[in-house]
Amino acid sequence: MYKTIAIVVAVVIVGGLLYLATRDRGPQVEVVTAAELPIQEYIDEQGKTRLPRIYKISMPFAARVGEITLEEGDHVQAGQVVAEIVQEDVQAEYAEAQAAVQRLTASIRETADKSVETTTKQQAEYFVQSMINTVESAKTQMTASRSRFEYATTYLERVRKLIPQGAKTEDDLDRAQLQKVENETEYQTDALTYQAILSIDAATKLLPSMVSQFIDRKDLSVAVLQQEKAEAEARLRTAELRLARSKMTSPVAGIVLHKELTSEQQAAAGTLLLEIGQMDQLEVEAEILSQDATRIRPGNRGEIFGPSLGKQAGAGVPLTVDRVYPAGFTKVSSLGVEQQRVLVILRFDSNQIRQILEEHGLGVEYRVQVRIYTEEKPQALVIPRSAIFRDMNGNWQAYVELGGRLEKRTLKLGLMNDLQVEVLDGIESGEHVLVSPESSLSAGETVSPVLRSENRRVQ
Repeated sequence: MYKTIAIVVAVVIVGGLLYLATRDRGPQVEVVTAAELPIQEYIDEQGKTRLPRIYKISMPFAARVGEITLEEGDHVQAGQVVAEIVQEDVQAEYAEAQAAVQRLTASIRETADKSVETTTKQQAEYFVQSMINTVESAKTQMTASRSRFEYATTYLERVRKLIPQGAKTEDDLDRAQLQKVENETEYQTDALTYQAILSIDAATKLLPSMVSQFIDRKDLSVAVLQQEKAEAEARLRTAELRLARSKMTSPVAGIVLHKELTSEQQAAAGTLLLEIGQMDQLEVEAEILSQDATRIRPGNRGEIFGPSLGKQAGAGVPLTVDRVYPAGFTKVSSLGVEQQRVLVILRFDSNQIRQILEEHGLGVEYRVQVRIYTEEKPQALVIPRSAIFRDMNGNWQAYVELGGRLEKRTLKLGLMNDLQVEVLDGIESGEHVLVSPESSLSAGETVSPVLRSENRRVQ
């Protein structure tokens, strides 16, 4: 009986002590310790993979295309034939055009023999070329004479200035004047010779044309045949080009992305047959809100993450911002709101792209989650984003717990993301900050803080 009474008394005493210890502590609140930590400011947005260039293989002209055996995902080499037009059709067209040229060539030889006139024309052309060289020679001679004349003039002036000083004699002056006159005469003679040769050259250039006109007048039928032959040769070149284009090759080493036709069939010019891309050029595009795009610069670090990649935010597949498009566009959101967005392109590390493709199986037009880091600091005073709120004037504030009582602080903030915020002023490192404070709390109120990081009550 005494033992039972002792137990009851002990329970009452312990309960009383607990009541006295907790009756004035106030409501429990969760707090964290403001600490120096790394922080990043970033933008999250949905994106998709793409290729900067997709090579389209299409019909070069209307014809019957053969069966395409390649399938999506097949690898091709640069220069490999990926599709071809039925060869019998284009080869028959080429043979017909070639026969027409041969027939007209034989007709021209049979109609007239113009070997003498042709030789005369060749001689005239050689003479024209010779006159061109003669003109250049005369021009060079005239230039040299002019240089000697200019030198003689300069030398004469120099002698005249040196005579009063006794450095030159009157004989030197006479010889300088004579030299100037002789060089001037020589220059004028060479100039006249050059003009005369130019006139002869102009007349000489008419000789080939005169011979050609004589050949045309001699036998007009030859000119007609030659024109027909030219037309036939043009058709032959077209047939050669069609024959060469009938086998369509891949311009790059890559992979088949899409195939439009399979079986042999007639197809119009421009009909798309295949799409080929280089997967090692894979990149990611994201449509960023224009107000956020102003903070993005080429070279910013980025990443893609999500369930399809098996990566979480902050530990995703790394990328780098390659470019930010200079022009925005209007896009209507799922809620029907018009938004101005800007296209941002991110590229993988060229040394790691193949490994990334093998590990994560990325393809073209795959949806991914994109994060672009606009600014980073390796060390800053950081608190949770959920700890801050605005007052009536729009100032950022937070509650700090000091000795079991709340103190409201006005903050100056720096970098900010969805989870953390940098405090530039208003809180010191090591102070306890309330997380997600309730609106019913007020400054000076007594609280019972619980430290989140250690999951225990702060004493």
